[in-house]
Amino acid sequence: MNSAGPQHIEGLGRVVVVIPTYNEADNLAWIVGRLRAAQPAIDVLVVDDGSPDGTGAIADELAAADPAVRVVHRTAKAGLGAAYLHGFRVALEAGYDVIGEMDADGSHQPEQLDGMIGALRAGADLVIGSRWVPGGAVVNWPLRRELLSRGGNLYVRLLLGVKVRDATAGYRLFRRTTLEKIDLESVQSTGYVFQTDMVARTLAAGLTVREVPIEFVERVRGDSKMSGAVATESLKRITAWGLRERADRVRKALSR
Repeated sequence: MNSAGPQHIEGLGRVVVVIPTYNEADNLAWIVGRLRAAQPAIDVLVVDDGSPDGTGAIADELAAADPAVRVVHRTAKAGLGAAYLHGFRVALEAGYDVIGEMDADGSHQPEQLDGMIGALRAGADLVIGSRWVPGGAVVNWPLRRELLSRGGNLYVRLLLGVKVRDATAGYRLFRRTTLEKIDLESVQSTGYVFQTDMVARTLAAGLTVREVPIEFVERVRGDSKMSGAVATESLKRITAWGLRERADRVRKALSR
């Protein structure tokens, strides 16, 4: 991506952050600028799902001005997970050693990436910027939304038996080897359940997940893609998926 020559982060190699977008014209240049300022050695891959508000054109302008920024244009809004999977494949093909996730709306602060990078250097295979570990926080969230997120994550822990406290978080750094080991081609979740799916797959592969506390800031511009209906649908999908996974494990155990 960077015609000035590949940039490396000591101990990790080449790093890219994937930013999926849909109608983020008000935020994209702002968040990409913050990311490039905070971490000049990290490249950016914008995956735009055919935003009708001109986000794709803004992304193209950013890429034309900065060789560390690349854009993938998709023709339809197919879900957060589908956008990330597309971005992951592009990044893997480009030879990146670490591939990250970040929202375009400023909820995930690029200035907090240092702590996540440190956890990756310390041996983690997946690092999650977590709202719900000690030191983590949310800003400008109503109590109802906080309870919904905390409750949803508790439900995930109980259903799937994982110890991660913020399995639904979308601020992440994956090692290349992690994405290769969990077999992206078999991932079918495309919506918000995708985040939980990726955590469970990483743990099932015997890999190490570390959570680093972050301050999550509710967007101040544009419309949130998360709603009560979306959260409820995600929990329904997590339930169906989790029960299916458990049934598969039982069948495998009985067949041995």
